[in-house]
Amino acid sequence: MSSVTAVPLQPTKRRVLVYLWLGIALALCGAVALAQMAPVDPVTTYLAKNKRDKGVVQTESGLQYKIIAPGSGDARPTAADVALVNYEGKLTDGTTFDKSQQPSPLPVAGVVPGFSEALKLMPKGAKYRFWIKPSLGYGDKASGPIPANSILVFDVELLDFISETQLRQMQMQQQMMQQQGAAPGGPPPGAGGPPPGQ
Repeated sequence: MSSVTAVPLQPTKRRVLVYLWLGIALALCGAVALAQMAPVDPVTTYLAKNKRDKGVVQTESGLQYKIIAPGSGDARPTAADVALVNYEGKLTDGTTFDKSQQPSPLPVAGVVPGFSEALKLMPKGAKYRFWIKPSLGYGDKASGPIPANSILVFDVELLDFISETQLRQMQMQQQMMQQQGAAPGGPPPGAGGPPPGQ
């Protein structure tokens, strides 16, 4: 048979408890200070704030857009299309880095990923504003007047779009018509012979 001997525990001194709580409080204050000293990413901060603005929608990829004018119809460009657009590209500080002077044909698959995704959202006649984060634009590389890691802000009006195949056929027909226009009357004056008087 065994007997259990009970040993009474000594009470913890009040001073030890005070030091323990002070240590925990100091550790928490230090953790908060370290968290606040962590570098703030200006891109993430800008996009988080912008996303809260009225009418701004964010896609799964992180592209943000706002519909200025809705356009009409259900048809939207695909990667196999060429879009005819008016556009202006700016940095977040308002600096314009590119602007179309007239309607510009752009192959949907031939632009930065964010611009391509944006075009695919638009019906004919629509005007949208897009905020393209760096990973959907030029990333960590500078491109002309665009600094590395820049958010690109575009105002885009989609006038029309056709497939690249249709565009090539139209270009071939135009070239054939131009060639035929020059052929029936013979070569233009002065072509193929010595200048007059020689």
